Amino acid sequence: MRKINIGKSGFEASEIVLGCMRINKMTVEELSNYVDVALGEGITLFDHADIYGGGYCEELFGKVLASRPGLRDKIQIQSKCAIRQGYYDFSKEHILKSVDGSLKRLGTDYLDILLLHRPDTLMEAEEVAEAFDNLKSSGKVINFGVSNFNSMQIELLKSCVNQPIIANQMQFSIMHCGMVSSGIQVNTLFEGSIDHDGSILEYSRLKNITIQAWSPFQYGFFEGIFIDNDKFPDLNKVLDRIAKEKNVSKSALAVAWILRHPAKMQTIVGTTNIDRLKDICTASKVDLSRAEWYEIYRAAGNRLP
Repeated sequence: MRKINIGKSGFEASEIVLGCMRINKMTVEELSNYVDVALGEGITLFDHADIYGGGYCEELFGKVLASRPGLRDKIQIQSKCAIRQGYYDFSKEHILKSVDGSLKRLGTDYLDILLLHRPDTLMEAEEVAEAFDNLKSSGKVINFGVSNFNSMQIELLKSCVNQPIIANQMQFSIMHCGMVSSGIQVNTLFEGSIDHDGSILEYSRLKNITIQAWSPFQYGFFEGIFIDNDKFPDLNKVLDRIAKEKNVSKSALAVAWILRHPAKMQTIVGTTNIDRLKDICTASKVDLSRAEWYEIYRAAGNRLP
């Protein structure tokens, strides 16, 4: 599997990331085997958050690490913080407390990446900067990023934070590609020209921030999967034809469509099914032409001016 220089920071990780939001129903043995399968497929980065499973996902992953001396040195771990019950919290106190909690549950001394999990409109960038400085100097966090931020929110954060923001997790898929459509349909009155995210795609490329695409198979906001969904016959017809031509599944093709973009995004996949994971990872070997990429884009109902 190809690796990506995240944010051009020198920190390299697999272009497909294993999301750990749903691992809480696995046993330690099952998860340990699953991690091995992921590593065998070339996945190096594992994505967590302090809220996943109420913290149990990190705890379970920590049990695997504890049972496997040396495994931590073979993998990369990122986690997220700031979502609390009914509100978001970018206070220095909460960020530091959250990271300590994640490190304790994971049984590790450091996170390779810490992401701020959704924007806090009450953010005081100076306070975040103090937290980041503390975490960096103590060695508890190596790299920093955000999740679901627009360009000006990142700029506000960067006005005080000393460390580079190397990643931004954004929902992105064939059926959720507003950050692409707003650029393609710019200077029109088409609905797709509406820019919801502050030109985040172009901004990220200019500022060397890697977009990590989450929910690569979803349409809407957790409304369901678009693959083999009767609501999207045109898209699935095109996906089916091109997938057969490439000798991959439609799921792998959907991921390959994301990876084809020159922004060099990562894709976060959250399946806990080993066979499905292996299948999805074949996306890393798929080459899509411009014509194929745009055909898939159009089949999803997106228009070209």
